[in-house]
Amino acid sequence: MSQGKPAPSGETQATEAGEARESSKVVRFGDFNWEGVEARSYKKVAPAATWHGVDRHLLIGDSGEATPFQLRYFEIEPGGYTSHEKHAHQHAVVVLRGRGEVLLGERWQQVGFGDVVYVAPNDPHQFRTVGDAPFGFLCVVDANRDRPRPPSGALELPGGS
Repeated sequence: MSQGKPAPSGETQATEAGEARESSKVVRFGDFNWEGVEARSYKKVAPAATWHGVDRHLLIGDSGEATPFQLRYFEIEPGGYTSHEKHAHQHAVVVLRGRGEVLLGERWQQVGFGDVVYVAPNDPHQFRTVGDAPFGFLCVVDANRDRPRPPSGALELPGGS
């Protein structure tokens, strides 16, 4: 076994046989931010009128990792909400911060720290904050997935459609 110096976090290193492989890494956390991970706009394409006050942090799956999934952290400011949407892919959510509500189908449900939400394929859904603190959650989703689309007969979003 090679006793060489490990590659810095997230870099490629050579194996004994000389082939390149990605290295494991730690992404340091502090105050709901991760070292080297930039907060991005929630949606690149969807009009901002369909969502409000949402930041997205792509933690795993966009920095050279060969994963079939992405691990993302979303933070929604007080009064904020995600798009009301559906898509063929499924995803799992774990609440880490604050309180919120999730719309699954036509029913709103309260969620808080540690709660886990499973969003089934093609199930209309939306997340929003409750109260005056940020609402944050981890989301695991397929790296290759279909684009979200509005559900037919979409419910009016808070603050307009």
